[in-house]
Amino acid sequence: MKQRTDEEMRWKTLGSEYLIKRPWLTARRDKLELPTGKVFDEYYVLEYPTWVNVIALTKERKIILERQYRHALGVVSTEIVAGCVEEGETPIEGAQRELQEETGYTGGKWTELMTISPNPSTMTNLCHCFLAEGVERTTEQHWDATEDLEVFLKNEEEVFAMLQQGVFLQAMMVAPLWKYFASRHSNLPSE
Repeated sequence: MKQRTDEEMRWKTLGSEYLIKRPWLTARRDKLELPTGKVFDEYYVLEYPTWVNVIALTKERKIILERQYRHALGVVSTEIVAGCVEEGETPIEGAQRELQEETGYTGGKWTELMTISPNPSTMTNLCHCFLAEGVERTTEQHWDATEDLEVFLKNEEEVFAMLQQGVFLQAMMVAPLWKYFASRHSNLPSE
């Protein structure tokens, strides 16, 4: 069977209507026609800003982690630094700002680990995942109104064990953590 081109597989938008437009939630209903001719009158799309997250290591090779309450699941979640890119920022600038605001750490050597999609079927944004090595605490934290964080440090072996045990729930954080440990520490012991 011949593989179709991307253009042959693309859906055609026949119409769009915004249902809600708020700073943290924008939802629209699209009317779509598939290449087969089938028409969907209600296909829902969520528009979000670009997201970033950071695996940040101090000069002592400790990984910076956070704990915070996540209302949708009703859980206290252990996470790496993450947030949204603000208008006018590049993803790396957003990631550096989020690290400084949430933890007070700055500097270091920065590389982009990967860019992933939270859910390409219903969400419009990407998540840029960064590694920051050799960061130092240089300033006070400056949290947003909805942030209430506990910041703590763990060594790489502890974080790897936490990853294996399923401590991290957020998929956009699990993916770069697995990539980090797979690419840099394949000799770490498994459980």
